[in-house]
Amino acid sequence: MSENTRTHQLIGRISALVLFLLAVAYGIGGSMIEYAFSSDPLGPRFVPVMLAILLGLFTLIYLKFPGSAEGFPTGNALVRVLAVPVTLIVCVALMEPLGFAISIFLLTTVVGWIFGASPKLSLVGGVVHAAIWWFIFSFLLEVYLPTGAIFG
Repeated sequence: MSENTRTHQLIGRISALVLFLLAVAYGIGGSMIEYAFSSDPLGPRFVPVMLAILLGLFTLIYLKFPGSAEGFPTGNALVRVLAVPVTLIVCVALMEPLGFAISIFLLTTVVGWIFGASPKLSLVGGVVHAAIWWFIFSFLLEVYLPTGAIFG
């Protein structure tokens, strides 16, 4: 086995461990969902806990048989890879003050720009994406979405 293959297997195993820890955290979070009444016989905990179990099982399989993963990104690719979750965290943090629509607009616009879309296309994509999800959640599913503290 070559050194390069071992390195790639190590990268795969590290990724599997990180995903397994995320699965455990997601499962714990899902199991703590409180509800007083639900018409669903399984309740709201079922889907997150089941997804956490499946992710945990798949990551354990991948941990045992990592195959050959890609190497860690470097340079510009590393910056782009790290910029996406940072952007997601910032947009989630801004959801209460700015509201759902603006947060989703910012997320889509920035991620589009990170992956090479022109600023104009990123802005158009952000507007369309935010409008579609606002319509789906607010009007079709009748889910309350935060409008943002700065808007009243």
